[in-house]
Amino acid sequence: MTTSLSYAETEIKVGVLYPLTGAAAASGVEEKAAAELAAAIINREIPAPPGLVAGIGLPNLKGAKLKLVFGDHQTNPQVGATEAERLITQEHVVALLGCYLSNVTATASQVAERYGIPFLNGSSSSTPLTQRGFKWFFRTSPHDELFVANFFDFFKDLETKKGIKIKTLGLFNENTLWGTETTKLETRLADEQGYSITEKIIYPAKTTEMTAEVQRLKAADPDVVLQSSYLGDALLSMKTYKEQGFTPRMLLANDTGFIDSEFLKTLGHDADFVLSRDVWSLDLGDRFPLIRLVNDLIRQRNNINFTGSSAREFTAVAVIADAINRAGSTDPEAIRKALAATDIPGQGTIMPWKGIRFDTTGQNVLGSGIIVQVQNAQYVTVWPLDIATHDIALPAPAGTKH
Repeated sequence: MTTSLSYAETEIKVGVLYPLTGAAAASGVEEKAAAELAAAIINREIPAPPGLVAGIGLPNLKGAKLKLVFGDHQTNPQVGATEAERLITQEHVVALLGCYLSNVTATASQVAERYGIPFLNGSSSSTPLTQRGFKWFFRTSPHDELFVANFFDFFKDLETKKGIKIKTLGLFNENTLWGTETTKLETRLADEQGYSITEKIIYPAKTTEMTAEVQRLKAADPDVVLQSSYLGDALLSMKTYKEQGFTPRMLLANDTGFIDSEFLKTLGHDADFVLSRDVWSLDLGDRFPLIRLVNDLIRQRNNINFTGSSAREFTAVAVIADAINRAGSTDPEAIRKALAATDIPGQGTIMPWKGIRFDTTGQNVLGSGIIVQVQNAQYVTVWPLDIATHDIALPAPAGTKH
């Protein structure tokens, strides 16, 4: 499929697939707001903070504007594939972004691969997505293999620098592509590094009942519960922990539902002491000034803060615009080649990363993870220790209820 830009055109269409309805809609709506902010900066509708890559705009496209065309995949992989095809064949987008959920990204990107359209993924972390040999797929976010390895690096730091020894783990993960792949990684690394798994639970995503699963975790009594849940499941698990009188000595979540804005809005102080891996945190704004400056813009525009997911989606829009601008064309092959040649320094983004540079599989090799903790009903950075803004509050004080 070939698309070339006539400079009489005023819009360059990029398709964006998010869950705008359904179980993950709260996340999708915030990601949409982040993507729209990035487009507004690229199109010079909002002044950009100095140094932000998105602020470069599209000067090589002679005044053309970036137009984001959204599709709602409803958390359904087949709907995601159908929407991807619609955006390509009916809206004639020159690239696709999305889809937050790894299992939807898997199907939608297959469609893009078939049509020869660049697909840039911002926030799906399932490792196999960049192991399929695809030519047109790129991912800016780190993947779960790195994130899960971070968990075990964190445990080592707790022991050597904080005197907190972790021996036993309980795995509690949902059963889509993301959760099942995370379980495999956690199991392998626990075995390699000498940790005992006292319970392993893979529960049905979007379940409405977790009592039996939480009772099993309570009986196993691991030092750490490692949990992978989207928002609805994360909230249900916290409610069930409280009902069953189970306060994990440490709950370390794999991002997603536990860093969604609605998680803290719903739970407040009941979320205190929960840990989660993440990629972005507002409290890093003193060290990385663009974090705070651009967060101020989304606060003014949408009355929300970025999350790790929405910050990555903002970044994905900036990266695709940078590639289109360097390509100087809307030809998909030219955009793909420009994506492959991407080399953006970290200080040009809102992420606390070294930068964005893709390897031959399409994976960004300069991304990294952090671990945040809810303290006093706010997320704060507690790892890596060299950039932490707060000490880890462990163990949770006796009598604390989740």
